[in-house]
Amino acid sequence: MNREENLSQLQDKDKVWDIVVIGGGSSGLGVALDAVSRGLSVALFERADFAKGTSSRSTKLLHGGVRYLAQGDVFLVLEALRERGRLINNAPHLTQSQPFIIPVFSQLERIKYSTGLKLYDYMAANLSLGPSRYISKEETIRRMPGLDPKKLFGGIVYYDGQFDDARLALAIAQTADHAGACILNYTKVTSLEKGENGKIQGVKVRDAIAGKTYAINAKMVVNATGVFADKILEMDKPGAPKTIQPSQGIHLVLDLDFLGGKDALMIPKTRDGRVLFAVPWHGKLVVGTTDTLRQKPKLEPEALKREIDFVLETAAGYLTRKPSREDVKAVFAGLRPLARPKEGSTKTKEISRSHKVILSESGLVSITGGKWTTFRKMGEETVEYFSKVTGEILPESHSKEILLHGYTKDIPEGHWAVYGSNASKIQEIALEKPLYAEKIHVNFPNIMAEVVWAVRNEMAMKLEDVLSRRVRLLILDAQAALDSAELVVQIMAAEMGKDAEWIAAELEDFSKTAHKYLINN
Repeated sequence: MNREENLSQLQDKDKVWDIVVIGGGSSGLGVALDAVSRGLSVALFERADFAKGTSSRSTKLLHGGVRYLAQGDVFLVLEALRERGRLINNAPHLTQSQPFIIPVFSQLERIKYSTGLKLYDYMAANLSLGPSRYISKEETIRRMPGLDPKKLFGGIVYYDGQFDDARLALAIAQTADHAGACILNYTKVTSLEKGENGKIQGVKVRDAIAGKTYAINAKMVVNATGVFADKILEMDKPGAPKTIQPSQGIHLVLDLDFLGGKDALMIPKTRDGRVLFAVPWHGKLVVGTTDTLRQKPKLEPEALKREIDFVLETAAGYLTRKPSREDVKAVFAGLRPLARPKEGSTKTKEISRSHKVILSESGLVSITGGKWTTFRKMGEETVEYFSKVTGEILPESHSKEILLHGYTKDIPEGHWAVYGSNASKIQEIALEKPLYAEKIHVNFPNIMAEVVWAVRNEMAMKLEDVLSRRVRLLILDAQAALDSAELVVQIMAAEMGKDAEWIAAELEDFSKTAHKYLINN
C-alpha cells in the first residue's frame, strides 16, 4: 500500500466513487473488501490507524460463540461458524485452529458441557476444526500443567479459531487496496456533503499528516466507525438518538508458563456470568475478558482497577500459580460497539451481539454491532444497500472466495507466519544493513527489517502503528515496547525522511500511550 499514491486519487474533483467507507476497523474493511469483490469503486477513510480501536483489542478468537449458543442465539452461532471456516481457508497465515479445555468439576458438568459442545460440532458441519471430547483429570493436568487440580473431575476439549486481529485488518486493507480500492489511514471525515434534496452526495476529508482537505463525491456513504457511529449519525442529523452502548472488555497478558502447554483455558461461567479465556498467543498468555458499560467512547480506553482485579482473582481460582499485578506484562482495553438496548435496560447480556444495518433518511448507511468473526458477512450485507440508495443494479458478491494478502499454503515458521508469502521479502530487507537483521527487543523474535517493511509497504505512519499493530509488542509486553521505542523510531525517521523534532514528538506520544498498557502497582 502506498499512501501518497492513494492520496493522489483524491485530486480528481469530478470522480464519483460508488462507495465511501468511514472507518478502518473490521466492519469498515469488510465493507471495502466486499465492494471491490463486486467491481465497485471504493474509498475508505480511517481517522487514525487501521484497527487502532476495538479491532486490535479482541480476545484473538475466531469463534461461533459457545456462550451465544447457551443463550439460544443459534442463528448468530451458525453464521459465525460458517464465517470462521471461510476465514481460516482464505487466510491460513493469520488464522489457526486452537484447542480449548473446559475444566469440569462433576459428572453433571461433564454431561452438560459435552452435550452443548457436541451441538456446536454438529452446527459447524464440514467446517468443523475437530470433534469435542471428554478427557480424564490426568490428561487435563498433563496438557495444562498450570491448572489447579483441586476438585477437578476432568476436562472437555473443543476447537475454535485463533487469529492476529490487527494483522488481519492490515491484510484485508492490503487485499482491497490491491484490488483497486483507495485505502487511507490518518484521514478524518470532517463533514457529510448533501444535495438540495437532503441526500448525501459525498464527504469532506482532512489528511491529518499533511493537513490538506479533499472534497469526495460518492453514490453511497457507509458509517462503519464502531463505537463512534453516533458521532457520524449526529453529523448527519443533529440530535439523532444514540444507537451505540459502549461495553468495555479488558485483557491481561501474562507469561505462558502460568498455564503451560498449547491448549487454551475456557471458564464457561464466572461470578458475573461471563466467560473467561486464557489463550496462548504469540508466546504469551492473554487472559480476559470483562463486560463493563461505559458512557462515552474513547480511542484509547483504559482498564479500570476493578476489572484488573476481577480478571486476576478469577484466573487465580483456576491456576496453581496465582497471578498478581506484578506479573502482568500488559493490559489492554477495547470497547464493543453494542446496539443500545431499550430504555430502562442496562445489562449487557440484554444487548444483542448481532450486527445491524441502518439506512438514514439522507441515504447514510450505518453498520453497528457484530463481531470480528463475521466481518465479511457484515460487509456483504452492508453493500447490499447500494441498490436501495442508488437505484443501480448491484453485481454479485465474491468476497467469500477472496484469498487475503500474504496467502500461502507454505506457512513460514515462527513469528514469520503472519507475513505469509511476504516473509521472504522482509528477510531480504534484513540483508540491506546489519542493523536491519538485529532484534527489536532481546526477548522477542521480531527484527528491525519488519520496521522498514511496515513503513515501506504497510502504511505505518507513527511509532505506535509499528510497535502496537505491526509487530504487536505493545500489547505483549508494554515495557519491552517502551525499551525498544528509541531505536525503532530512528529507523522509521530514516526511512520516512523525518527530523529530530518528529522523533521527539513520536517518542513523547508513544510514551503517553504505552504507559496506559502498564499496571501501576
